[in-house]
Amino acid sequence: MAETRRIAHLDMDAFYASVELLRYPELRGQPVVIGGGSRHQPVELADGTRRFSRLRDYVGRGVVTTSTYEARALGVFSAMGTMKAAALAPDAVLLPTDFDSYRRLSRLFKAAVAEIAPHMEDRGIDEIYLDLSEHPEETRALALRIKQAVKDHTGLSCSIGIAPNKLLAKICSDLEKPNGLTIVSHDDVPARIWPLPVRKVNGIGPKADAKLAALGIDTVGQLAAADEALLQEHFGLNTASWLKRIALGQDERAVVTSHEPKSISRETTFERDLHARHDKEALSDIFTRLCLRLGEDLARKRYVGRTVGIKLRYADFRIVTRDVTLPAPTADGAAIRRAAGECLRRVPLDQRLRLLGVRVSALSSMDEAGLEESATRVPSQGDLFADL
Repeated sequence: MAETRRIAHLDMDAFYASVELLRYPELRGQPVVIGGGSRHQPVELADGTRRFSRLRDYVGRGVVTTSTYEARALGVFSAMGTMKAAALAPDAVLLPTDFDSYRRLSRLFKAAVAEIAPHMEDRGIDEIYLDLSEHPEETRALALRIKQAVKDHTGLSCSIGIAPNKLLAKICSDLEKPNGLTIVSHDDVPARIWPLPVRKVNGIGPKADAKLAALGIDTVGQLAAADEALLQEHFGLNTASWLKRIALGQDERAVVTSHEPKSISRETTFERDLHARHDKEALSDIFTRLCLRLGEDLARKRYVGRTVGIKLRYADFRIVTRDVTLPAPTADGAAIRRAAGECLRRVPLDQRLRLLGVRVSALSSMDEAGLEESATRVPSQGDLFADL
């Protein structure tokens, strides 16, 4: 594989938490958890100080969105149940999420990077890939300039990994967090990558990690040395081949500068389990708001979709999905609500629910479809309660 490729992965450091620390600098150095609701807004006191909610006071079914590094040192990580986090770090500060601010800072850091390195693949609100292969500047100096541009435009730090491919770049961006810069070549793989746990490789999730551990394979180096026949026996031919390639640091994927989403969705987890009949009015209101906001998301991003689906998670954690394909693509919230209601009539509604979600897929751009945004009609009262 040609060493002339220079692929960078830029990852913002504890992004949501860092944005909040810009707003509340007095919390720097403290364990802070993001994931509370609006009732966890800080209270401004008469003396100019603020009173913050603490994890020990949290009651509900929410999950942690992210946490500062100080909270992570106490065992609190994203996607953890907030009640579990409260048991680990009861004195940690709890802040509500503010996605409008996170999206604004995301746009700012990406714009700053694009001025220096425009060959960019957007991978989400807080990470990007960059192809620096054709850039004339020396690698380290270029990376430092990118990091400084992000700092100047947002006040936030980022970590960058630079390698011959996306696989290694993503691994490396995590090696020296926060505010890290790691540059590796293929020659560095045995010393820098092979000692790492296999779970550090993007694509190896908890299930694959557990299966590999059962085979005595804990590190990337052990995976590189593993018998491929053994891997095929437990993972199948294609996955075994992929595991060997990634263990050797091989990855031919290009940095893709345009990315079309496959679907757009909205979902919510309830503070308490809701019954489809006993809590009909509350559920109807939540269901309608999800559909209308999903329509707004589509219109803002100038997409329309033909397939509307729902997702329910029952109190026993079983998940049920249903979908329906429309005769024409839409971004209209009321049309999405009607289609989602059709799906809802096809699932059992005799148990309590933990989560409700709505998704639109089979997307195309409004320009391609020759459509303009349609005004979102609020469903009538008859629509609201017909299917619950």
